[in-house]
Amino acid sequence: MSYTLKKAAKMQYPHLEGAEPPQGVQPPFLISWNITKRCNLKCRHCYLDASELEGSSELTTVEAKKVVDEIALLNRHSMLILTGGEPLLREDCLEIAGHAAGQGITVVLGTNGTLLDRETVRRIVKSGVKGVGVSIDSSSPLYHDRFRGLPGAWQKTDSGIDALGEQGVELSIHLTVTKDNIDDIARVIEYAIEKKAKTVNIFFLVCTGRGHDMVDVTPAQYEQCLKFLLEAERLYGDRIMVRARCAPHFLRLARDADPDGPLVKGATSGCIAGTGYLRITPEGDVTPCPYMPTLAGNIRETGLKKIWEGADIFKTLRAKKYVGRCKDCEYSEICGGCRARALSTTSNVMGEDRWCEYEPKGVKGKVPLISQKQADVVWTKEAEERLLKVPAFLRSMVKGGVERYAREKGLASITPDILAELKKRTGRPPS
Repeated sequence: MSYTLKKAAKMQYPHLEGAEPPQGVQPPFLISWNITKRCNLKCRHCYLDASELEGSSELTTVEAKKVVDEIALLNRHSMLILTGGEPLLREDCLEIAGHAAGQGITVVLGTNGTLLDRETVRRIVKSGVKGVGVSIDSSSPLYHDRFRGLPGAWQKTDSGIDALGEQGVELSIHLTVTKDNIDDIARVIEYAIEKKAKTVNIFFLVCTGRGHDMVDVTPAQYEQCLKFLLEAERLYGDRIMVRARCAPHFLRLARDADPDGPLVKGATSGCIAGTGYLRITPEGDVTPCPYMPTLAGNIRETGLKKIWEGADIFKTLRAKKYVGRCKDCEYSEICGGCRARALSTTSNVMGEDRWCEYEPKGVKGKVPLISQKQADVVWTKEAEERLLKVPAFLRSMVKGGVERYAREKGLASITPDILAELKKRTGRPPS
């Protein structure tokens, strides 16, 4: 890989710098923290098997603030997702959020939306939370209520979304794909546009927790759905970001569809568990992601930095020594499969992802992270500094969108003026 391509790859995929001998372990850029198991719903797919009655073993407020301090020391520019259960059932939820926001961490809230009202939203804004993700499983209130286990849940969530909109809170809509709602995704995207959401995150279920015995969509349905999400970028991309989650195979499809274009449109990168992402449980356990129960350590016993840099599971994930089809696949550098799904289906965290139907072609070499055409677009130093202020979790999408715009306009370099122009035209960073 040439120096130019190395520089481009590190800028677009900072968590992959460890692909070459690292000078040190890169810090996580995304942290998901289940601050409580308590919940007012009984969702069929809940990976925590959350219950309103549980909560006695949760980290205390004092402990939680210490965790925030450790996150800030590890990476003050990270994005922290506070979720549950239902995070708003913790009385100190927004106190924790405010403590994190005060240290420069980008804080977002993941909620079922049923507890949102004008006063709660006002407090959310005051705490410094930058955005709220709300789960909507269908455009049908009947299906959503049945899936969430509470009659009237859809209406309460819809009202909560309106409360967020009234106060200008940046909104993301989250949908978990099942065999029953896979044909409803387009209508949910349209609903999200109507509610002026910035993003729709389409999650592909890894069966853990209460969802362990649920029937997944088939691999064929999975592949077809990802192809639809590629098309959704064309249909909806000027109005909303549509992103695939827990679906690294999306990147293979994106590269095939546009070999010289930006790798990332509706996704961020391959599986980031343990390379740029970690999860903290209500009790302080640290795991690579919410769907991977493998314990890396407990924050009550060991410092977060020591866990992140030294835990065996994290070292294994960073080594990327795949087995099975993932080992032989020419797309392993940009995809690598879902490690949680590999673990749940093969009992080997580095095994093949059996939801992927792709058969490696046996060609020499790997599909590169960055195409030469992408690397030829030069960023000025000032523009790079501006880009680094974008949350790392969104940076690759923003970078890809800017470079796509530059190529369309025949621009050889990207300057802060171009970034400002795009933001003014779209009202949000380009993707």
